[in-house]
Amino acid sequence: MSRSCSVEIEFSTFTFFTKSIFHRLISSQRLTGSIACYIVVKDINKEEITMVATPSPGQAEVILVGCGCPLRGMGWYHAVQMLGNECPSAKLCHIVEPWFLGPGSSGPGGAEFAEFKNKTEEDHQVGFYKSLADVPPVADGVKRLALISGRTMDNPRLLGESIAAGCTVIYLEKPGAPSVKELEVMKKEAADVNVSICMGYNKNVCKYVRKAREFAAANEGSHVTFVSNNTYENTASSLGECFERNAEGMLKNMAIHELALLASFYDVTVDNIESVIVDKDFSSMQTLPGPSGKEFTDFDKVKFTIKTKTDKEVSVQADRCGGDTSYAMVSDAAGNELFRHCMPDEDDKANVSVLEAKYPGAMPYFFSQDPDYITVKERVAKMCVTGEEATDIATIDIAIAALSVGEYLTPLMQKELSNTVASQ
Repeated sequence: MSRSCSVEIEFSTFTFFTKSIFHRLISSQRLTGSIACYIVVKDINKEEITMVATPSPGQAEVILVGCGCPLRGMGWYHAVQMLGNECPSAKLCHIVEPWFLGPGSSGPGGAEFAEFKNKTEEDHQVGFYKSLADVPPVADGVKRLALISGRTMDNPRLLGESIAAGCTVIYLEKPGAPSVKELEVMKKEAADVNVSICMGYNKNVCKYVRKAREFAAANEGSHVTFVSNNTYENTASSLGECFERNAEGMLKNMAIHELALLASFYDVTVDNIESVIVDKDFSSMQTLPGPSGKEFTDFDKVKFTIKTKTDKEVSVQADRCGGDTSYAMVSDAAGNELFRHCMPDEDDKANVSVLEAKYPGAMPYFFSQDPDYITVKERVAKMCVTGEEATDIATIDIAIAALSVGEYLTPLMQKELSNTVASQ
């Protein structure tokens, strides 16, 4: 026998009905006049049964796939931004975390994740699941968005599972997949069911990128160099750990953001590359043992200039031990610097200080890129709800182009730098 239940809808009406009707109400989402953030279900004795986060009109229902460890995982930072209502068009309703809800629950980070889970369930009524198959079906009329922030190798499978879960838009963290071939298969799989894929290449919307492009456009004959730095120690142990953990290589990991910029704004594709000039004085390649003892060969820093067949020219510089400031520089034909804008700039540093105090111990790059993560999520979520184009957000085609260029450049630059070492 079904028992009577009540539903309390924040800022809405109070209704009695059976449990089966409750499930139909959730399925239909016909909460007339509701601007609810969640639904609370109680029995006749006022005993709480469940609380379900639901999107308001104008919001996408977000499934975060791959939360990771609090303070460490990119997925976690996506979650806290949405839970803090920093992306008005995105309502985080479900978190799928296979590792910490599975074999990783008792390992490093497990206790921290459990604490985050309990607080998020209590404060925000977000559902936690071990797999996408466990997420409740999407309700009629609701636009569902998957934000996939898991391991790159798992992304092809997670894309298919997200589509099966009723998602019409997929936000896919870079580089999207381990290989170009897999990205192309994913593109077709999504296109066949009219699902859109947007990439989390946040530098496409960064202030320093925009300002450098604007300055260059206003100064004919100028040249742009995108500089990406990281804060690894310049030691064999630090770089060896980095090489092993990012075994796909610098050009398919750290510098892939810059390659996406080149594909987005400078027509750079493998077919359109006329020449590549490697700065051998700056660039460096090493073979180092990782924590496992296995050796890995990768670049610790690179600098190169690409000229396209459509007569565009742009440079990229990336240094794993270059510090915590990235920037874009514009120079004249003689190489003299005309303009530079950094990330973070002076305005951003005030926000960084606030975030450092709010989330002590979190990864530093979360804070310097905080506004850009918000911008990308908001534009993608709004696209999911309204169907309007997400301005300057990288598509799956840009991801394919960027990864293709990374696969093309890696052996070319390895050969160039190997020849340099051999001649010394």
